[in-house]
Parts: sequence; structure tokens; C-alpha cells
Amino acid sequence: MSRLTHVTSGRYSPPAARRELVADSADGARLHVEVHGDEGAPAVVLAHGWTCSTAFWAAQVRDLAATHRVIAYDQRGHGRSPAARVHSTTALADDLVAVLGATLASGERAVVAGHSMGGMTIMAAAGRPEFAEHAAAALLCSTGSSRLVAEAQVLPVRAGRARTRVTGAVLGSRAPLGPVTPVARKILKYATMGPGSAPDKVEACARIVHACPTGVRHAWSKVLAGLDLDAEVARLAVPTAVIGGTADRLTPIVHARGLAAALPNCVGLTELTGMGHMTPVEAPEAVTRAVRELTELYLHTTEKEKTP
Repeated sequence: MSRLTHVTSGRYSPPAARRELVADSADGARLHVEVHGDEGAPAVVLAHGWTCSTAFWAAQVRDLAATHRVIAYDQRGHGRSPAARVHSTTALADDLVAVLGATLASGERAVVAGHSMGGMTIMAAAGRPEFAEHAAAALLCSTGSSRLVAEAQVLPVRAGRARTRVTGAVLGSRAPLGPVTPVARKILKYATMGPGSAPDKVEACARIVHACPTGVRHAWSKVLAGLDLDAEVARLAVPTAVIGGTADRLTPIVHARGLAAALPNCVGLTELTGMGHMTPVEAPEAVTRAVRELTELYLHTTEKEKTP
């Protein structure tokens, strides 16, 4: 039985960090943080999604670290961050501001990007003064603010109460995922990726997702099932770009369009044709390009404005 937590070669193998540290959250949760690139370079903070880890951002880290200081962290219970007793959107926001405080100097700003639950983390933290201090702009990838189970299209049946009930049971299952097998790859690809996803991308995602502990996966599924961050979206005042895949079954493109309409300062909606939920892996160039554009437009401008 193979329990590799990520692939170990190729573009999607995570590069070694320049340094690692632990950020202590408000309730004592300890978060594993990696820093890539040169100190003093424009900062980017990456928050991964449900059942993933810092390894999920391998392509973005590789491409950005030459010119940016890339900060990635494992959400509580994921990757190398130990499991915690509390699972809530408040905890997600606490963890993000803890990472910002541990890695950025007072008044220093960064572009903050989040995928899936990482995007929800950004929404949850939007009203925090620490977020306002450190966030110059945000990128929301393949995410939503509410109605996640009702809108999910993992089951190929008509929307309604029955589909919602069964979808919730499937996503919230306590059953272990087991080893990465050919059947497991097919299931993961169907549920989370576009039909044209290459085998190396499927393998990269499967290794990461199957490494997530069953209890952690279940605990966070309950939070996501009851998610309602619509009010927090209205507080996300920094320039924010949105990316979604048109073949996303977990957070269908209706979520991306809804966020773009609801955000007070949306600076772009990118719909990736044929891509599923795992956009940073499925369309790495598009996600990296969006981060670069945000740093060029808003982070550098912010830093120049601070110069006397």
C-alpha cells in the first residue's frame, strides 16, 4: 500500500523551501509554513483547499519563487500541520492571520491566493484588521461562499433535495480513501478534475488528497456543508480576481460568477473551459499568471505609495 503524500518527480513535486517555520493560531493550533524565494521580494501567500496541502501549489511555487517570496502553509490537520480540536470558518480566518503575522513585517502587504477551502479562508478573514493590514489583493480559485452541497454536481442527477442529501453523505463520508489505485484515480478525476486532465496531473492530485487523514477530511466536510460566507464576501474590499473551471463538479462555475457579481472590488473573472475543480494543477499557467498580474498591478503600486 502506497501512502506517498505527493509525487516525488516532475513539475508537480513540491520544491524544497528556503525556510520553514511554525505559526501559532489563536487557539494554539500550530501551522506548518514554508517560505520560498528571496527575502524582500514581492510576497505571495497561498492557502490550499480541503484535503490538500502545500504540495498542491508546487507548480505556482516553482514559477513564482524566482521573482517572488512565496509563502505557503498547511491548513490545520492537513499536510504537516497537526490536527486541532476546532474546525470552523473562524478557525480558518484565525489561521490565515496568524500566518500573515508570522511571515510579514508590520504593514507589509502580499497578494493572498486561495483555492477552494483556501478561498473560503480568505472570505472568512476579510473583515479582520490583520487581513486589511497585510492583503494588497486576493485571488479566489474554484471556490464558493455558500450552498456548496446543493450546487455540487458530483452526482449526475437532477438538482433537488435527494441529490443534496446524497451528495452530503458522499462528501462527508467517514470511509478511508485507501491507497492510490487505478480505480481511485478514475473516481478522483471524475469528481474533481476536467475530463481532459493528463495522467500526471491526476496522479499529483490523487497522492495529495489520499494523504489527508480520514478524520480531518470528515471534520472539515461538516464545516463546508453548512458554509455561509455571503456576508463576508461583501467585506472583501481589496482588489479580487476570481477563477473557475467550467467543468468543476464540486464548486460549479455558478459560484465563480456569483462571487464576481457580489465582490465589492472584483477585478476580473476567468472561466477556464473544460477545467475542473483543481485549477492550480489543471491550469497552472493561468493561475500563476493571475497571481503575477495582481502583484504587478496592486502590490508594487502599494509598495511605491509607501515610499517617501
